Amino acid sequence: MSAALPTGTVTFLFTDIEGSTNLLRELGTDSFDAVLVEHGRILRDALCAGAAGGREVRVEGDSFFVAFQSAPDAVAAAVAAQRALTAHAFPAGAEVRVRMGLHTGEGRPAAAEAGADYVGIDVHRAARIAAAAHGGQVVLSETTQGLVRDALPAGVSLRHLGEHRLKDFAGTAGLHQLVIDGLRADFPPLRTLDRAPNNLPPQLTTFVGRDQVEEAAALLRDGVRLLTLTGPGGTGKTRLSIEVAGELGDVFPDGIYWVPLAAIADTALVAPAIATSLGLHDVGSRPVAERLTEHLRDMTALLVIDNFEQLLPAAPLVGELLRAAPNVRVIASSRSPLRVYGEREFPVPPLTLPDLAAGPEVLAQSEAVRLFVERAVAIKPDFRVTAANARPIAEICARLDGLPLAIELAAARVKILPPEAILQRLGRTLDLLSAGSRDLPDRQRTLRGAIQWSYDLLDPPTRTLFTRLAAFAGSAWLPEIEAVCGGDGDVLDGLAALVDHSLLRQREIAGEPRFVMLVTIREYAHERLEAGAEAGAIRRRHAETYRALAASAQTQLTGPRQRELLDRLARDHDNLRVATEWAIENEPSIALRLAGSLWRFWHMRGHLNEAEAVVQRVLALPHGDGADRLCALDAGGGVAYWQGDMLRARLRYQEALDLATRLGDRGQLAEQTYNISFTYGVDKSDIPHAIALGEQALAAFRELGDRAGVAKVLWGLVVRVLPAR
Repeated sequence: MSAALPTGTVTFLFTDIEGSTNLLRELGTDSFDAVLVEHGRILRDALCAGAAGGREVRVEGDSFFVAFQSAPDAVAAAVAAQRALTAHAFPAGAEVRVRMGLHTGEGRPAAAEAGADYVGIDVHRAARIAAAAHGGQVVLSETTQGLVRDALPAGVSLRHLGEHRLKDFAGTAGLHQLVIDGLRADFPPLRTLDRAPNNLPPQLTTFVGRDQVEEAAALLRDGVRLLTLTGPGGTGKTRLSIEVAGELGDVFPDGIYWVPLAAIADTALVAPAIATSLGLHDVGSRPVAERLTEHLRDMTALLVIDNFEQLLPAAPLVGELLRAAPNVRVIASSRSPLRVYGEREFPVPPLTLPDLAAGPEVLAQSEAVRLFVERAVAIKPDFRVTAANARPIAEICARLDGLPLAIELAAARVKILPPEAILQRLGRTLDLLSAGSRDLPDRQRTLRGAIQWSYDLLDPPTRTLFTRLAAFAGSAWLPEIEAVCGGDGDVLDGLAALVDHSLLRQREIAGEPRFVMLVTIREYAHERLEAGAEAGAIRRRHAETYRALAASAQTQLTGPRQRELLDRLARDHDNLRVATEWAIENEPSIALRLAGSLWRFWHMRGHLNEAEAVVQRVLALPHGDGADRLCALDAGGGVAYWQGDMLRARLRYQEALDLATRLGDRGQLAEQTYNISFTYGVDKSDIPHAIALGEQALAAFRELGDRAGVAKVLWGLVVRVLPAR
């Protein structure tokens, strides 16, 4: 058995050959294999030999992970390795440039006996630092440089590289480079998130499956325009797309843009979703797709479009964008290919599975077991792989086909069940599901079984909460969840239980908790909600809750809280869409009120084409002759006005005026009279009529004692109407 891993304060060193995929292509398999052998020998001699040498933890392809008990020893070994690599003549004249990253933190071995690998955030940070470096460069964290700055090897100094944002980490981190006499010292900027604008969502857990990232990134570097990551739900397509994109900041100086589609059901909203991610506002009546192609035409950028499978009829839009913008590339994740010209499909395989006959140290090296252990330790910090539990863990991963989401769900149970019990209980559910669902593909059955097993272990109130959460468009704030899902047990306790069981994720945004349900899990929750008796009531609660939210915000969107409320509505835009869609089909009065409350948000945040589409559908609904329709007509006039269509705006304002007359609503009579006057002033089609209507509105507001209305009319007359005479 090999020596145990260092524990306590440990310095982690990661290495990686820069451009290894291109090197393989240039050299061919035989020569590349020879290069790898010599590269491995040099690194082991420099990093692991002698009493002060490090402990080899893991080797994946051309990447080494070595742990040191001493930070100065780690730095000395890295320097020796870079000198030896530079001096060596590799086969076929290959130029081998190795990047290295070091960070010092807590050493927490995964396996109790031999310590086959480490778990914890410090390992993840070290790997990210290495990924930020260039070939031949050695980069240290702030922690490591503080431990070695007074104990550097001869001929070595430190260069501060500034503060950087590392992928998956909040905030910035100070990074430092070792400057080694006789070796290259000047490198391009680090490959961190500071290189180019991006809105990639931060990831709070480590990633397993580095080889897939490198392979997919190499395809995009080599000119693939559209890379579609395919596979069933739960295979990790979304996470892989984020990891790949994070490797490519140096390729796309104009930015990397994350476009989530999971909560969208209407193909017409795909273009607006891309525009929103790019920061483009939808103004006027020009089609969003045209504005997108114009905006992207001269950009060198990457679009990362997630969850395309339910919107495949919109796939031609991707082809249009790629044809119009020659330096734009796209990563798409989908359960099916997009079938667009030039697409390269990248099937996402499950994690590698262990040899069930191997010992704990070897078992812990497999991707599936590593993921299980990482997630288990996050929930139960003292969890370790032992001789007793190694085989059950491996069998759990094998029964779950190496599917990351299924493994995470199983690992979430270690807080209350040992792996042996998890295997026994999970196995029963999978066996029952296999017997009763033979029409489903194997992996889909496996994942469904893992979700069902997790669901079955919940107490009844938490099951009810889980099912009701299907009404939301993937995520929500606590107050809205309480409003929609309350009534059966404490909602906060139930949410905590669902987070503990990995059926829900919690993020903090603007100091408030937001709860997120993954697409695959939400599909299962949706099935249970629709199969029950309360689906209609819960969806009505959801629609009414978001109608109230929109109405409350609408009254304050011209005040000091405008930015805060617009941000709030933007984060719940998908829920507002879901609520509106349900209301159009089931409750016209709620749909009319939603449209009436949302038009300022649509205008201020640039969603005018979407707004016009909603207004047209809402105004076509039957049974709308009261105040709710009046509100929607006013909103529809505003949308048409901001799109520059004064005729359509006037028609809607006139219908609103007629309805206000029938209802005897004096305030709306004054408001709509002013609105019509203003449109005549804008398009200069009838200035005398505009002045006459303006004077009528002014008198009406004065009679009502509405000082704000009086001021508005005077402003409109002075700015828009009178100058047009």
